[in-house]
Amino acid sequence: MLVIAMTSCNALRRVGDNELLLTKNTVYADSAKVNNEDVHSLIYQKPNSTLLGYPLRLNLYNLAKKDPDSSFNAWLHKKEKREERLIKFLSKKQVERLGESFLVKGASIWLKNIGEAPVVIDTFRTRRSLQRLSAYYKSKGYFNNNTTFIVDSSNRKQRAAIQYHIDLGTPYKIDSLLRRISSPQLDSIHQLYVADSYLKSGSQINLQDLNMERERLTELYRNTGVYNFQESAISFDLIGDTTKVGSNKKLDIQLNIEDLKRRTDNAITTEEYKVHSFDKINIYTDFTFNGEQDSLQSVEYKNFTIYYKDRLRYKPKALTDAVFLKKDSIYKEIDRIRTHRQITNLNNFKYPNIEFVADTTEAKLTANIYLSPRPKYSLGTDFDITHSNIQFLGLGFSPSLQARNLFKGAENLSISGRINMGASKDPSIVDNRFFNILEFGGDINLNLPRIWMPFFSTSKIISNYMLPQTKISMGTSFQQNIGLDKETFNAILGYNWSPTDFKRNTVELLNVQFVRNVNPSRFFKVYQNTYNKLDRIADDYQDNPALTDYFETPEDGTEPRLIIPTGTTGFTNAILNREVTSSSLDFNEVSSIEERRKRLSENNLIFTSNYTYTRNNKIGITDNDFHQFRFKVESAGNLLSGISNIIPFNTSETDKKLVFGVPYSQYIKTEFDYIQHWSFPRNTVLALRSFFGIAIPYGNSDNIPFARSYFAGGSNDNRAWLPYSLGPGSTQGLNDFNEANLKLALNVEYRFPIVGNIKGALFADAGNIWNVLDNVKDDAATFENLESLADIALGTGLGIRYDFSYFVFRLDMGFKTYNPAEESGKKWFRDYNLANGVFNIGINYPF
Repeated sequence: MLVIAMTSCNALRRVGDNELLLTKNTVYADSAKVNNEDVHSLIYQKPNSTLLGYPLRLNLYNLAKKDPDSSFNAWLHKKEKREERLIKFLSKKQVERLGESFLVKGASIWLKNIGEAPVVIDTFRTRRSLQRLSAYYKSKGYFNNNTTFIVDSSNRKQRAAIQYHIDLGTPYKIDSLLRRISSPQLDSIHQLYVADSYLKSGSQINLQDLNMERERLTELYRNTGVYNFQESAISFDLIGDTTKVGSNKKLDIQLNIEDLKRRTDNAITTEEYKVHSFDKINIYTDFTFNGEQDSLQSVEYKNFTIYYKDRLRYKPKALTDAVFLKKDSIYKEIDRIRTHRQITNLNNFKYPNIEFVADTTEAKLTANIYLSPRPKYSLGTDFDITHSNIQFLGLGFSPSLQARNLFKGAENLSISGRINMGASKDPSIVDNRFFNILEFGGDINLNLPRIWMPFFSTSKIISNYMLPQTKISMGTSFQQNIGLDKETFNAILGYNWSPTDFKRNTVELLNVQFVRNVNPSRFFKVYQNTYNKLDRIADDYQDNPALTDYFETPEDGTEPRLIIPTGTTGFTNAILNREVTSSSLDFNEVSSIEERRKRLSENNLIFTSNYTYTRNNKIGITDNDFHQFRFKVESAGNLLSGISNIIPFNTSETDKKLVFGVPYSQYIKTEFDYIQHWSFPRNTVLALRSFFGIAIPYGNSDNIPFARSYFAGGSNDNRAWLPYSLGPGSTQGLNDFNEANLKLALNVEYRFPIVGNIKGALFADAGNIWNVLDNVKDDAATFENLESLADIALGTGLGIRYDFSYFVFRLDMGFKTYNPAEESGKKWFRDYNLANGVFNIGINYPF
């Protein structure tokens, strides 16, 4: 009904008889069409927004009543006794409220608020747009440009487009560069760095270059000792005649830098800018705003004076390493910024404040760094209510304790625990209690504000301004009635540092994970698809007398089924040990199932080291023109393999080396992840993501642990498939959790506003997973050569999002556009319909 009402709307409903609805703006500079968004943003009037070409907000606005009060009164008095009858039935007050109700008045107000009034051409605003366009091109050096506009109403009734024409003329260029700098010290600094200037003789005059030069000089002076330099002291003069004709149009540009101006109650005084150096640096570790600073004690440490109350709670080195202001060095703004960032990064102080006191007679500075400590200990708790495919109701409780400055070196220790109880209807769980699944565990994390390596110093390679951190963590978790009831233990020794705001390095020198499956006998109860596959094979052998004890006959009279686990184990062994004659196809299928069972139910010891490099040039959360690159390489098992050459390890029946009775994993893994966002007019964004990852087993392993494998599908991957349901390769994805060791993905998404905080998206997701260089023998699941790229799946769809400012709620519907698992000739658009659409819910954007 809403679609019918909207499509029947007349876009001209609110447009007067003598008015024209604006349909398009076109800008021409010297007869060439201009598509620059910066230019189009200068135009005051823009056409009504559209959603895929449809003026949704305009028609929503037109659905609203122009004057709902008058319409209600007209209806109320249309019949002579209608008002009287309503008053008797409702009361006079209720009738008045009826006129203010949502259905009568509120709906129209709501439609107007989310809608958009028709943009009617206003020639006054059009002329103002011309003035803006003229000023814009003057800022580019076209001082003698001329502008006109044309209103084209020839195409459709009461609709018109506007053409803006700019005759640019010949641009002015820079002839000579002059300067007038009042301070001799500033003039000397300028001459040292004049080669870095954005202004070059012979180049076209551009206001942006002047602004960039002003910013460059401000940054230059503030980082060469002039701590109080004001950007407003810089100005430029254009010297010459901007009205002369001809092609030889040149102007001189003069740089002016005035002296420092100070405002007092009675007058404005000026003084020369000077280069300042530090005479004294004070650190107040117990700063309060109550003025009780006289009672503080102090200690001298490497040209720093550290003030404290009662006793010094920090090692002096931990404080001074965070300060980049040094005695007798000149003032540098970058050192002030780095000091503020590093102190904040310690997470031991609130709102650090840095104050500079100048001695104007000797150009000396005293730096006062005021630090207000955070509480030594803090407690926290989290309570969660969850719903997932494992449990229809889950309750989680996570207490935590944080201890700051643990060893007086600004170290932070956090201890957290977690317990999750869930209610599941999984038929494989025999526990009849309501909360029949349980997971609990704990973590200990120690963060050091420096790179800590025994017997090795990295201070010359990784400076303190890079915000170095060392992370030492240990954690464990236990599961009951979840999968195979895993018990896990993990430990990490890692480092991270950021050379710039846009680059980050992360090294995990040691990352150890041990996984123990407590109930591997539940494998076929958990992995039902794998069980059904084995049971279908067993149907052909149920009459064999040697296998009769492995089947149970259901009470409903259906076919006998394998008993778990004795029947599944017995049948598998009978086939693989050749105790029962089987076809080669069945033998290979059972062998594949058994291999998968062993791999997913065996205990794992993963002993890795990895390095991750991330580069992201995004500036703020509103920046929609950025790129992000992430590279990761991980090596597992090499350290243990090296030790095994010195200390002999025990081996398994399959000749795998064991540590604590568990074969350790050995592989090399690498990943490349690239994201690019482009911003377009009307707050639209085109986002692209590409991913490549591969993990190659060798040495002590012939496959990759499940925890380190790749999967495809889900809300952040190919949204036309559910998680773990795509691939590998052209297989039907029959396993409960399909994974492999090679992954390719390419995602493209076009994002656009709909109404208010409601956003929309169109997307295309391509990719798949494959097995490669491991022990999987299935040709359909293996990446053989470039021809295997024909198995790349394609999903397309649309999504709707609501932006809560601090996070985005997302609902995406994907359709299987190209499904490599289908038969030849049926791969394209086989399931491209609403009935087979896949819905994925997510928080925030997928990339």
